[in-house]
Amino acid sequence: MKNYLYYLTFWIVATTFLSSCQPKEIQNMETRELNSNWTYRQVNGSVSGTATVPGTIHTDLLVNKQIEDPFYRINEKSQQWIDKEDWEYTTVFQLSEKEIEKQNLILDFKGLDTYADVYVNDSLFLQADNMFREWEIDIKNVAKVGENQVRIYFHSPIAKGLELLKASPYVYPANNDQSENGGLGDQKVSVFTRKAGYHYGWDWGPRFVTSGVWRPINLKIWDALRIKDVFIQQTSVKKEEAQLLADFSLEANEAFSGEVLLTDKSTGKVMLSKQVDVEKGSTLISIPFTITNPKLWWSNGLGAPNLYQFEAKVIKDNEIVTNYEFSTGLRSLKLIREKDEAGESFYFELNGVAVFAKGANYIPNDNFLPRVSQADYEKVIADAKDANMNMLRVWGGGIYENDIFYDLCDKNGILVWQDFMFACSMYPGNEKMLNSIKEEAKDNVIRLRNHPSIALWCGNNEMNTAWSYFSKDGWGWKELYTEEQREEIQKAYMDIFHGILPDAVSKYTDGDAYWPSSPQAGFAVEKHAGYETSSGDMHYWGVWHGLHPFEDFDKYKARFMSEYGFQSFPDFETVKKYTLPEDYNIESEVMASHQRSGIGNLRIKEYMSWDYKVPADFEQFLYMSHVLQARGIKAAIEAHRRAMPYCMGTLYWQINDCWPVASWSSTDYYHKWKAMHYMVRKAYQSVLLSAFANEGQLKIYGVSDLLESKNAKLSLRLVNFEGKLLFEKEIAVDLVANASRVLYDSSIETLLGDYDKNAVVLQMELKTDGKLIADNKYYFAKPKELLLPKANVEVQIVENEGKYIVEVSTDKLVRDLYLNFKDSDLKCSDNYFDLLPGEKRTLELSGSDIPKPSALQLMHLQQITE
Repeated sequence: MKNYLYYLTFWIVATTFLSSCQPKEIQNMETRELNSNWTYRQVNGSVSGTATVPGTIHTDLLVNKQIEDPFYRINEKSQQWIDKEDWEYTTVFQLSEKEIEKQNLILDFKGLDTYADVYVNDSLFLQADNMFREWEIDIKNVAKVGENQVRIYFHSPIAKGLELLKASPYVYPANNDQSENGGLGDQKVSVFTRKAGYHYGWDWGPRFVTSGVWRPINLKIWDALRIKDVFIQQTSVKKEEAQLLADFSLEANEAFSGEVLLTDKSTGKVMLSKQVDVEKGSTLISIPFTITNPKLWWSNGLGAPNLYQFEAKVIKDNEIVTNYEFSTGLRSLKLIREKDEAGESFYFELNGVAVFAKGANYIPNDNFLPRVSQADYEKVIADAKDANMNMLRVWGGGIYENDIFYDLCDKNGILVWQDFMFACSMYPGNEKMLNSIKEEAKDNVIRLRNHPSIALWCGNNEMNTAWSYFSKDGWGWKELYTEEQREEIQKAYMDIFHGILPDAVSKYTDGDAYWPSSPQAGFAVEKHAGYETSSGDMHYWGVWHGLHPFEDFDKYKARFMSEYGFQSFPDFETVKKYTLPEDYNIESEVMASHQRSGIGNLRIKEYMSWDYKVPADFEQFLYMSHVLQARGIKAAIEAHRRAMPYCMGTLYWQINDCWPVASWSSTDYYHKWKAMHYMVRKAYQSVLLSAFANEGQLKIYGVSDLLESKNAKLSLRLVNFEGKLLFEKEIAVDLVANASRVLYDSSIETLLGDYDKNAVVLQMELKTDGKLIADNKYYFAKPKELLLPKANVEVQIVENEGKYIVEVSTDKLVRDLYLNFKDSDLKCSDNYFDLLPGEKRTLELSGSDIPKPSALQLMHLQQITE
């Protein structure tokens, strides 16, 4: 009994002592989102209703049934009045006596779109004028116990833009501003407003110039001190050790002494601890620390995207005064631009490894940004990862994306080429504009700099090559101005893209790469990109705009291909969502409205006629546009990958859409994969087999992103369309790590012998240790020249443990086979593929619907009739 009492007493004393040594957590910072009780009203009219925040005026009008679906048919045309009006949003929120007594009462506006006067209890606190900025206001002096009102007056962005246009000595070029669709004639006002350029229209998007609270408003209440930000500078990151510097940005109401800690949340390990003295106001404290044998962050395909979850704390008198949680990944990431025999390299080096960038350009997922859900973001990043991508370019005519986008890129190993938000225009360089841009850059660089996925900050999209100040080339812009005006516009360009933006990257990051404009043939402003650049990046639009054939993708290659593409229409299932049957003609008013490239329809038809039969049937034409697009982009990606290490990146235009439309996307507005996305997934695999013919010779390349070389076997089989084996060969080859090499070289005449080139296909397979790691097919003639037999395709749907499998086989070669379950969300694990006689393909179905055989539709090339 005595022993029991002794141990009990010891336990009580020990635990009391230990608990007294642990800092006590206090709830210092209270944050709540002001997202309820909002209403809106038309300032100079009678329209009003209940509002959703975050939201836009267009979506509020839609929810309140005051407008029809903006994307349906041609509703866009009748809704251009909305952006000419002023709108007022109002809410009330409660404050308790305890909250009022706090030292700091802050309203944090994460995003206001765009000209917004903010009143709190009828006092004007803010006049916002930049959609891309975050704004904080201190409402302590007007806050009261009980009900408090927030009122936001949104001025018409068009009225404001017209005022600025009128005050400007000249107009500015803005090719994609659809001012005519907005009822403004040739008055292009988008350049005067720091707002998403695509809201004013683009050659793939509608014109909906929104207003509203587009990101959350947070009420922040605290005493004494807060951690506003923590940045982990990665001074040196190697596999043995990461040398880091933690920058703590603190804000204090009075001088303060305490302890700063940084903890690894996953292990509980304290990474650093230091006693600090904090001055009243803002203080930056930098503390070095190291992590031995760090778990490095890798891009998709090279390794795990390891992340560290950190928590920063400030402790005083054994109490946690404030804390801040964030994550980052440890990696060494550089843009390598070095002189070589060809010119200057342009590639990304991750943890010492040269990375061939495989990916796409990315635009906002909707014209009405607040309705892009977490599920939408998860889907588009999953689509990128599932297609073996390792990079997305956030294009400069959209937005600096929401945090979740970069979080998902971090978690999935997707590198981000981040444009600043300038595209295809020239911009004023007055003091107010430059100051606004400076604050915009600061806000967004600081917000995003901890994300390991950020690979590059790029000043703008296509402005340098369009303006071409030091060249006779360009888009004809500079010829519109006097010499004095040119100098003014050029100075504004230099101030922004060779001054403000690189300065922000240099000041607020730990050495992130900056590139002035995409495309550009070198860092200097006079380095205008062209079709034969040997340095920098390239936008190749000879295919499409220049009517170059697909074969020219092999002729025009640069060190990094950051844009190229080819259009297709949406899938028929998507088209049915915004049309009526009487619209089922690509030249109908509705279909034309959902095609924003003026040359689009005729361009698709012309290219199709070169390689395929051009069907008269509407649904067949949509299908054929998918097949054509996939064929073109396959040629591009394979050409770029064959050219490594000269070319070290390929980002096609574009992965997604902002509304249902004919465009260059590989997945449509509803995230449905087109033929191109299935093709991209294969073309972006770690190992690629690619055959290319030139002057009667056929070369088969083995391209590998793997970091180890492999001994492999290349199998070649020449087969006719009936399935008969005509020729077979197996060759031992070396698959060289992270390189492109010719594995086989033969004259086409030798390969074909006496066989008809229009009736055979070359099947290529690459195996290591008996395992297939890559395959491809090569046809010796254009699709419309092939003697394709009538094929009998057999399909069986099998259920296995609640999952549905589709088994497909054919008695003759079938090309570009598309399996579609009509009016269903079902998706096949593969689609738009070629199937050889005797080959059986097993496909998994995903989606919530139960597959019905009667709903299954098959389309393939042999069915197409002119």
